[in-house]
Amino acid sequence: MARQTLHIEAQALLGLEQQVAEPFAAAVRAMLGCRGRVVVMGMGKSGHVGRKIAATLASTGTPAFFVHPGEASHGDLGMVTPGDVVLAISNSGESEELAAILPALRRLGVTLLAMTGRPESTLAAHADLVLSNRVEQEACPLNLAPTASTTAQLALGDALAVALLDARGFREEDFARSHPGGALGRKLLTHVRDVMRSGDAVPRVTEAAGFFDVMREMSAKGLGCTAVVDEAGGAIGIFTDGDLRRLIERGGEVRQLRAGDIMHRQPRTVAENALAVVAADLMEQARIHNVLVVDAAGRLVGALTYNDLLTAKVI
Repeated sequence: MARQTLHIEAQALLGLEQQVAEPFAAAVRAMLGCRGRVVVMGMGKSGHVGRKIAATLASTGTPAFFVHPGEASHGDLGMVTPGDVVLAISNSGESEELAAILPALRRLGVTLLAMTGRPESTLAAHADLVLSNRVEQEACPLNLAPTASTTAQLALGDALAVALLDARGFREEDFARSHPGGALGRKLLTHVRDVMRSGDAVPRVTEAAGFFDVMREMSAKGLGCTAVVDEAGGAIGIFTDGDLRRLIERGGEVRQLRAGDIMHRQPRTVAENALAVVAADLMEQARIHNVLVVDAAGRLVGALTYNDLLTAKVI
């Protein structure tokens, strides 16, 4: 039964592909040119699908929301304005709740799109454009429960959303702005300046600082490194815990050494206005756990650790 269900629904989608024609393109143009919002309506299972379609449209650059047809008859129709496009979903096209508000929608002057399996239905007769989601049979063995038909509705809604985002030139950055709490949003919206250590939290010494001054600065700031700066505040070097271990392993007197003698020159840096994910890539490629942050003039303004990026959930 499971395989049969998947086969029937797959065939329904293949059949739906053949039905996508000029009315679909006209619907995309209407939604693309909409000066208001796309209002999605539907009852029962079509309503559940409609909520998902509205959410997908909204997250991909087409302002949209769902209005329950039953509630629309009791005041929620006030949420619909003349500049809107209404996408009404009903497989039979004879939903009583939708039929009751069709005259009011026509009086509002909205563009009415019908998504239905029956082009001869009441809903289709009132619509400006009809999108067919007709299927040969439901996956339900009784051919009653909405199964293949709701799958077709959902897929057709996705097709609308994808066609619209392509027409709008919708990019990853646009998607991230509507998903600031998601992983992609954090990667594309979080900048280095948002997560870096700054001010007194940044370990720094001058080139002339003695060995023990370097140790004290590293211990006090707890980042496992210290930046070495010139008189103008430019980042000219870095000294890390790893450098310290290697220095001790080589042996010899260290008390007379200066920061300029032991620092790693030309340290890897990242711009403060760069995306945090760029800093993450730099650390992973160079196999380092700290990176210095500089401004446009190369002056030290911050420091960033791998743990900072983990805490911010950038990685």
